[in-house]
Amino acid sequence: MTEITALLQGVNAGDPAARDSLFTLLYQELRTLARSRLHRSETITLLDTTALVHETYLRYLNAHQLEFADRGRFFAYSANVMRSIVVDEVRKRNAERRGGAAEHVVLDTAAVDALAQDDEQILRVHEALDELAALEPRLARVVEMRYFAGLSEEDIAQAMGVTDRTVRRDWDKARTLLFAALK
Repeated sequence: MTEITALLQGVNAGDPAARDSLFTLLYQELRTLARSRLHRSETITLLDTTALVHETYLRYLNAHQLEFADRGRFFAYSANVMRSIVVDEVRKRNAERRGGAAEHVVLDTAAVDALAQDDEQILRVHEALDELAALEPRLARVVEMRYFAGLSEEDIAQAMGVTDRTVRRDWDKARTLLFAALK
């Protein structure tokens, strides 16, 4: 049994030390996951890699009765948490932009328009992904793991217990459905 598997079993049993050790052991991989997520969307959020990983850890601490069967499911869960953090950050920024306590001063309308388009696109993708999850949950999980977490087809296949070819077909089908929903 590998060290990660033993720690995952400890997390499943509710051991806080195992949870902390697991996070410490996988910290660099989580940073890589966060970096790939934030690299694709530099203008979307003010979060940096470290902040995203630490916010993910705080959500682990607040979530109770987490159970991870294997390393792949842990990273699938992490991808989902990172997605929700980025979406929450965009929503928070949009709410502040629409009437927060600060005085609104427009310095450069081109920059504001570009940010608004990126924010709207992320929210539209999020809503389309929620619709896809209602119709085809497996396709939505493939998109989350591939787009939001940057996992490879092999990692996704292992996490979901399917073949690489199934992941490729699901990815193609999900992209087609999302493109149609976003038009």
